[in-house]
Amino acid sequence: MPLAGKRILLVISGGIAAYKSLDLIRRLRERGAEVRPVMTAGAQQFVTPLAVGALSAGHVYTDLFSREDEQDVGHIRLARDCDLIVVAPATADLMAKMANGLADDLASTLLLATDRPVLLAPAMNPKMWSNPATRRNVATLRKDGLTFVGPNAGEMAEGGEAGLGRMAEPLEVVAAAEGLLDGGAKPLAGRTAIVTSGPTHEPIDPVRYIANRSSGRQGHAIAAALARLGAQVTLVSGPVTLADPPGVTVIKVERADEMLQAVLGALPADIAVMVAAVADWRVATPNAEKIKKQPGEGPPPLMLTENPDILKTVGHHARRPKVVVGFAAETQDVENNGRVKLQKKGADLIVANDVTPETGIMGGTRNSVKLITTAGAEQWPDLSKDDVAGRLAGWITERLT
Repeated sequence: MPLAGKRILLVISGGIAAYKSLDLIRRLRERGAEVRPVMTAGAQQFVTPLAVGALSAGHVYTDLFSREDEQDVGHIRLARDCDLIVVAPATADLMAKMANGLADDLASTLLLATDRPVLLAPAMNPKMWSNPATRRNVATLRKDGLTFVGPNAGEMAEGGEAGLGRMAEPLEVVAAAEGLLDGGAKPLAGRTAIVTSGPTHEPIDPVRYIANRSSGRQGHAIAAALARLGAQVTLVSGPVTLADPPGVTVIKVERADEMLQAVLGALPADIAVMVAAVADWRVATPNAEKIKKQPGEGPPPLMLTENPDILKTVGHHARRPKVVVGFAAETQDVENNGRVKLQKKGADLIVANDVTPETGIMGGTRNSVKLITTAGAEQWPDLSKDDVAGRLAGWITERLT
């Protein structure tokens, strides 16, 4: 249990998502962690120090100028006497303070004074999350080495609003904390990886698009597995409903051309795992308005053009990663089609699978893959997508070490 005996400093900032911190405390303590809560003034408007203290079974810290807590420069002690600081929820305001080195209350002061790893679980309105100022602050914090979990997409507390901004669920935060505190070997430390995941949506008009049944589960699992082994991972994800993997930088895209540009922008890298089920074709000229049915007329013709081949571009790029892995979703002649793809795309490995509907692989939770290299083919048993990800991360590690 990675959290057993660990000291977690939990910073709760002001937002409706503060209610999730109560369950988070319980989940952390179930796994053997000691939780020391710090509450901002805003947080105390949503949950009470009495409730937080009852669940954490300890003192709740709220005041930078507390005579009792600051007799021994308590904020410095709190900042250092822990294994991990978790900020949940992390508001736009608190992240802005952190990004710009401001320290005007207990939470922001100890976050500036710490030398411990920090995990942020953002929560805010979608417009606030997408605001350029917030995006700049998030980029700064990532560059400074802080780790993010979430935010997730969904309904907001304010009626009628939805989008990206919901705080990650408590168990997602726990998993991210476990990943940061896992004392296991990190053979990919210092290595960089690019992973693509999910489908792409190629617009027909403002309402309709060309897509496929990919869920993104396999790509997201691979990104998480590489991060657990110490790699610095950039995940370029098409439209999915999955939470961002912990410890991973996520770039969200819609179309194949956007995915290609994001991948090229992440080069150079040591590892590229191209898992996304990229649409092969797109509409040459998407309609600016919704295409309407006309009485007595058939559907208008769709003129298609070929999308960029992301795997082939990476496999033959001047800054080609040391290890390039591609996926081949096939419905017939899986091994031969995978072998042709291996040769054409310039990959070191093709992970091929049978995605006919009866297998349940595309969009499902399990996978049955065949690894194809120039040396031959190896069939893996039916596994969960998490297990496939773990094994594949091990294969990649062997190639690099």
